[in-house]
Amino acid sequence: MDIYDALLKHKQNGESCMMVTVVEKHGEGPVEVGKKMLVTESDEAYGTVGGGALEYAARELCKTLMDAHESTLKKYLLNEGKIIEDAETLPMACGGTATLFFEYIGVKGHVYIFGAGHVGQALTNILKTMPYHITVIDDRPEVIQVFHGADETYCMAFTDYIEAHSIKQGSYVIVCTPSHKYDYNVIHKVLELSLKPKYIGMLCSITKLKDYLSKTIDAFGEDVDLSNFYSPIGLDTGGGSPAEIAISIAAEMLTIEYNKHGAKHMRGKY
Repeated sequence: MDIYDALLKHKQNGESCMMVTVVEKHGEGPVEVGKKMLVTESDEAYGTVGGGALEYAARELCKTLMDAHESTLKKYLLNEGKIIEDAETLPMACGGTATLFFEYIGVKGHVYIFGAGHVGQALTNILKTMPYHITVIDDRPEVIQVFHGADETYCMAFTDYIEAHSIKQGSYVIVCTPSHKYDYNVIHKVLELSLKPKYIGMLCSITKLKDYLSKTIDAFGEDVDLSNFYSPIGLDTGGGSPAEIAISIAAEMLTIEYNKHGAKHMRGKY
């Protein structure tokens, strides 16, 4: 597959990629300026930046950079046993140097919205102004069929979706289903499967939260890890319309994304 066709395919699937480009070369080495390699989140590779130890090192760095959503410039010395300033030495005998540009191409994060009601729609409208990949799940055909703006929509039972598709590590999970029972089931399924989202937010009242916490402790014990659980969801911005609630949720997500402290969360103490 052509490297750009592969890039388009993986972007449409919401998969992060790294585009590696040779931007400078001095001396001998199995690489040419302008050569490119695309490395995907699932560790597929298209194109080449020279093969051998150089390409292996580049692919390993791609994994780290994709996790951090970062781009960088990296210089390599293709001469084992030698050291020069600002370059990583590779086990090669060519003797030259190569500088690669690693470009992160992907989304800011993956968001799973369980519940395609008014708040889910309003939140999608806001988040799609930023590079998030949004998946919306609801078991009501009449609701999910008119939902718009999401990258993916699924008409299926909420926990069935998690079992069939899982959720990505480090993602954002918004729970706003039409039933308290479904809300609990979604979060319990995440805990049961030991999934690792960065953020789980549940739309609820204080009374509902107390009931949820009681049921969760009964199911998973006093030591259950709720460090990434935010409920009531959102920052304390005021306002109760779907749009206002969505703004408070999006704002809370950004405080988590950028590790900001001092915001007034609605989150309870648990």
